[in-house]
Amino acid sequence: MRSPQQSTIVYTPLEERHLEAILPIEAEAYPEAWTVGMFRDEMRSQRSYFRVIFAGETLIGYCGYWLVLDEAHITSVTVAQAFRGQGYGREQLTHLLEAAREQGAVLATLEVRESNLPAKSLYENIGFRRVGLRKGYYSKTNENALVMLKDLV
Repeated sequence: MRSPQQSTIVYTPLEERHLEAILPIEAEAYPEAWTVGMFRDEMRSQRSYFRVIFAGETLIGYCGYWLVLDEAHITSVTVAQAFRGQGYGREQLTHLLEAAREQGAVLATLEVRESNLPAKSLYENIGFRRVGLRKGYYSKTNENALVMLKDLV
């Protein structure tokens, strides 16, 4: 099993040329996948920090947040199925939190499906705490979202 420490990890801003590779990852990872238009919105928005992650030459995932005043709202931490369980999610989240701090964020927030035990565990292990519940947040499945927060100072 490869770990992020054993691979050359490179983050690059999301570009149009990446969409063909990330759309299948998105569709596999989420019941309510983002559309091409949503990813294009990320590329256009001045508030968005959105990166694709490469291990060597292989695109293995993507991650991002929106910076709103002093809050980084994490919008995505996604790893392709073949690379899950190898530390890449933690690597991406750590990268996002460091970038957010550098941009002046003092806290980070996110929503996570109640049923997504691996993601919840990762977020809690990195220091996020549960601060709320959004009932029926995911409209396709009517699943609740946990709202989580981490202080960055």
